[in-house]
Amino acid sequence: MTVAPSRRFGRELVTVILFLTVAFLIAPVLLTFVGSFAGEWSGVFPSEFVTLRNWREVLGLAETIGSQRSMGWDSLLSVGGYTLAVPSELLFSIGLALGGVFINLVVGVPIAYAVARYDFRWDEWVSAISVLPLVPGVILGVAFLRAYPDLSGTSFGLIVGYSLLKAPFMVMAVRSEFESMPLQRLEESARSLGASWPRTFFTVIVPNARSGIVSGAIICWTLAAAEFNFSYIVWAKGTQPLALFLQRHISNSSFTRAAAAVSMFFCIIVAVTVLLQQVGSRGFDPRG
Repeated sequence: MTVAPSRRFGRELVTVILFLTVAFLIAPVLLTFVGSFAGEWSGVFPSEFVTLRNWREVLGLAETIGSQRSMGWDSLLSVGGYTLAVPSELLFSIGLALGGVFINLVVGVPIAYAVARYDFRWDEWVSAISVLPLVPGVILGVAFLRAYPDLSGTSFGLIVGYSLLKAPFMVMAVRSEFESMPLQRLEESARSLGASWPRTFFTVIVPNARSGIVSGAIICWTLAAAEFNFSYIVWAKGTQPLALFLQRHISNSSFTRAAAAVSMFFCIIVAVTVLLQQVGSRGFDPRG
């Protein structure tokens, strides 16, 4: 009996293609991270290992001048003559992105639930309006300046802008999760046991949509932390968002120092992503 080539080699071929694709995507990240510990990067590959100078300069632990100014540090508290300092731009950017995610959760989850659960006259319009901000940051930035001039250049303005830009990703991620659930049956079961509608929503519906909510939060956080166009247009002065900090180092620094700045961003993304997964998994457990 002759076995078809697709059946004989299909699985191995798919495995090889998957491996090559993952390697192609990860190779630049690994090369950048390795290059951040190099003393020189003038050719295709970095050289003169191993040094922490690039990381020290980016983190503000070594002196820099001019446009290559490093991350600023602010004193958090002083105890017994010792001062605990934190990187101001880093914490500022994390706070902005998480603030945008919080607004996306508060607004996006109910919208996704309403569109997925109910059939009403204007459901298509609500669905369309919820994804309207899916536009480039530069366009929303210009519109934001004209519509909300008092918010431009403020931290709250950046948070609102980030939430507007990333709201469609939250709505779409959570909506698909809700649509895969038997919402009406879950609600009827909970209500028949005496649960009120708010309790049903927060202890039954939301926990069952945990994977979609966590995925949406991670996507919104990652994209908001790296949002450059909107930040560049709306931001005025003061502590810079992380995207502008990265742009400054990439355009005005050596390759090795730029690699350190980008690697720091990768580390932040991974750390906050893991934190969101852990908080989401525990926070949505109805058993506490």
